[in-house]
Amino acid sequence: MSMSDPVADMLTRIRNAQMVEKKEVNIPASSLKSAIASVMQQEGYIESFSVAGEKAAKTLSVKLKYYDNKPVIDSLQRISKPSLRVYVKSTEMPSIMNGLGIVIVSTPKGVMTGQKAAAQNVGGEVLCSVS
Repeated sequence: MSMSDPVADMLTRIRNAQMVEKKEVNIPASSLKSAIASVMQQEGYIESFSVAGEKAAKTLSVKLKYYDNKPVIDSLQRISKPSLRVYVKSTEMPSIMNGLGIVIVSTPKGVMTGQKAAAQNVGGEVLCSVS
């Protein structure tokens, strides 16, 4: 069975794992999911991630981060969906919680936060928001 939106599945698995206070969640790996996890790690929303396995059986293991027994990630939402893609220019980059959260954007220069994309003057597809 094929999945219509693997990125939404990744975000849902992370949300569900945090609700039951798991330390780690395993997700089928892809290069886009690894790039999203890398941005989340750089911004301090997850502790770490690793990719294990070979070819089609690769697994992305994400170690979740907690502070005072509460998840660091308060909200994790998919913005651009397969049925409705959302593209923005560098000057129209959305702000989440007045700058307290981030948007993750897929640009021609790679996957990065909305702030970095605006600083590099590139737009792209808004994948998700994290706060």
